[in-house]
Amino acid sequence: MSLLPILEYPHPRLRTVARPVDVDQLHDPAFQRLLDDMFETMYEAPGIGLAATQVDTHQRFMVIDVTEGREQPLAFINPVIRERSVDLRLHQEGCLSIPGVFADVTRPDGIVVEALDRHGKPFELRVDGLLATCVQHEVDHLDGKLFIDHLSALKRDRAIKKLDKLRKGRD
Repeated sequence: MSLLPILEYPHPRLRTVARPVDVDQLHDPAFQRLLDDMFETMYEAPGIGLAATQVDTHQRFMVIDVTEGREQPLAFINPVIRERSVDLRLHQEGCLSIPGVFADVTRPDGIVVEALDRHGKPFELRVDGLLATCVQHEVDHLDGKLFIDHLSALKRDRAIKKLDKLRKGRD
């Protein structure tokens, strides 16, 4: 396994809408290796979710593990959010593509998501809380959206200025 480079804002390919994964591709050892590399990259970053778009692969799949012990790795191939609750939840979000920047985002607290697992088996999850937030965040990536797109113009500008300041500190 190897670590993958993560695209950082404002890279234009972060705005690419991902195309569906061909189910035959799931049996390709290279695709399975890519999923493993994404998990390793996400854990090393460290993060709780990573969409293929973030590693410059523009297909509809993502990996998530919101557990502290990294014991529930989930792969979502061609995910579709089928239901969103009317109850909203405010959650502080961050993003591996916008490192060091966090902001409160309001999203539906519960969702129903359908996808294929890494072997092509269909599944449906009804989730809420952090996992629901993470799934929505990563699906946004597959749709070419970032969490800062959910912020007011003023808060988005502040987030971008903070990112610029952090980058200057890294140089």
